[in-house]
Amino acid sequence: MVVEWSRRHAGDMTKSAAARPGSSPVRRAAAFAGAAVLAGTAAVCAPGVAYSAPRVTAATATDFGDCPALPDGVDPSRWRCEVHTAAPRLTLGSVTVNLATITMTHAEGPMPDGSDGQVWGAMHSSPTALPGGLTGTPAGDRTAVLGLAIQPEYGGRSDFYTGRFSLRFRLIGPLVSHACTIGTGAPVDFQLKRSGPSRWVSQDPPVIEFSAYDDTFAAPAAGHCGPLTAALNRRLGLPAAQGNRLSYDASYTFKTYDQLPAEHDKEQKGGNLSR
Repeated sequence: MVVEWSRRHAGDMTKSAAARPGSSPVRRAAAFAGAAVLAGTAAVCAPGVAYSAPRVTAATATDFGDCPALPDGVDPSRWRCEVHTAAPRLTLGSVTVNLATITMTHAEGPMPDGSDGQVWGAMHSSPTALPGGLTGTPAGDRTAVLGLAIQPEYGGRSDFYTGRFSLRFRLIGPLVSHACTIGTGAPVDFQLKRSGPSRWVSQDPPVIEFSAYDDTFAAPAAGHCGPLTAALNRRLGLPAAQGNRLSYDASYTFKTYDQLPAEHDKEQKGGNLSR
């Protein structure tokens, strides 16, 4: 999402290379067992504990398999599939965590009428353990059942030209309902601001790095967490109207659609425009 926006501020970079997050390279949280027994995830388990968090396959910097189909009537040579990777640092309520790497893929280019077009592709992420687990104490780190992890998910809205996008944050743990999510009703909306100039790391293949942040968004309470809902929100300091921050150091690569493997040819029509 941020990649397209990044490119726009990249000076000698091409328009599509300067901004979209994930753009450029690739064509693309049982029951409540007491207040002390809050939920947690595998990622937070102590060494030797067998419990493990769900695995999510992340796309690689050279994988264009998530490149979306293009809208009808556009020129494939003028549309690029961008793959963007980042490992953001997130402060949400009273918790600060370095999130596991996320990968986003989208396409962008001119519409037949000359307006800017974008098509969302996919997002891949993995859970990140929250220190202290459900209790926020050392016990939460040592006991598997008290583990707690957080995993960002695409919130359904993105505008890579302006650096706006939305995420939900799933809370994961042995005691936590699978539906437990921060941003259940409405996702968390971000408006990224540049931290400095973009930097070309490589021309062939194209690799661009950029940094951005948002410290103005509000963090909603977690919802759909069952009996643990109130305890989890106390633990995480949610909702939080201010004091939140997303720091976003990322890189992206891209290919125009006429450079993509032949297997994508049959899927180059009918993509849904990003909102």
